[in-house]
Amino acid sequence: MLAMNMSGTGAVRLLQRPEGRIAYTDEGAGPLVLLVPGMGDLRSVHDGLAAHLLGAGCRVVAADVRGHGDSDATFSDAGDSATASDLVALLDALDEPAVVVGSSFAGSAAVIAAAERPDAVAALVLISPFLREPTSPAVMRLNRLLYRALFARPWGVAAWASYYVRVLNRGRAPEGLAQHVAEIRASLRRPGRLAAFRRLAVRLDHHEVEPHLDGVHAPALVVVGDRDPDYRDPAAELAWMGRRLSARTLLVPEAAHYAHAQRPDMVLAAVDDFLGGLRPGGGGWARG
Repeated sequence: MLAMNMSGTGAVRLLQRPEGRIAYTDEGAGPLVLLVPGMGDLRSVHDGLAAHLLGAGCRVVAADVRGHGDSDATFSDAGDSATASDLVALLDALDEPAVVVGSSFAGSAAVIAAAERPDAVAALVLISPFLREPTSPAVMRLNRLLYRALFARPWGVAAWASYYVRVLNRGRAPEGLAQHVAEIRASLRRPGRLAAFRRLAVRLDHHEVEPHLDGVHAPALVVVGDRDPDYRDPAAELAWMGRRLSARTLLVPEAAHYAHAQRPDMVLAAVDDFLGGLRPGGGGWARG
C-alpha cells in the first residue's frame, strides 16, 4: 500500500500491524539499513544519513514509529517493547537482515529486536540509546506527571518544539533545524499525534531493555553527544554501554541528543568505518 510522502523522494509504504499501520520508505539497492527515529521525531531526522548510505550503495528503509509521522495514531500500546515488535515485523516483511540504526528510545527497541531475532538484525548503530533506566522510580513518577501536563493541549506542541531545539540540540545546531522542527510541529498537530506522543512519553520505561543485553551478539556502534541531557554523565554512560554490548563507541563533542545531525562530519565517518567491517554476503550483510 502506498501513500503520499512527507519527506524525501521515496513513496511511503504502510505495514499493517494489529492496531494500525507503520509507515516507511524503501530506496536503493544493496545491503539493507533500517533507520528509526526517536520519540517526538520524524523519519526525516535521518535524511542526511539516508542520503549518505544511498550514495554508498545501501538499500535504505526509513520508518516512522507508531503514532508519529505517517504511521497511524491508533495504537493503544507504546514503548520500547512495542516498538521492537514493529521493527521485527518490518524486517520480516522486508525479508532481509538489516543494520538497524535507532535513535534514542528506538535504539532501545533495536536492542530488544536484536536479542529476540538475531537472524533479522545483522548489526546495530545506536544513537543516544537508553540501555537501562536512567532515573529512579520516584523521578519516573514525577516525570510522568510532568509529561501529562507539559504535552497536553493547547501548549504541548510548542513545549516539545522548544525543548527539542534548546535542550536536545544544544551545542552545534544541525543544518536545517528550523525546517525540521516546523515539520515536527505540523505533524503533531495532525489528529491523534500529540496524544500518541504524550502516551509514549508517559509510558516509556527502559527497565525492560537491560535484561535483553546479554542476548545481543550483533556487532554494534554506540554514538553519544558529550552534551546529551538524558545522561547524568554522557561519557561514563557511553563507556558502560560499550562494555555491555562489546560495542564500538564514539563520544561526539559539541553535540547533544542528535549527534548524527549535529556533527555529521564525525558520525558519518564512524558509520562508514563500522559498516566497512561488516562483510557483505549474498547481496546483504554477513558478519566478518
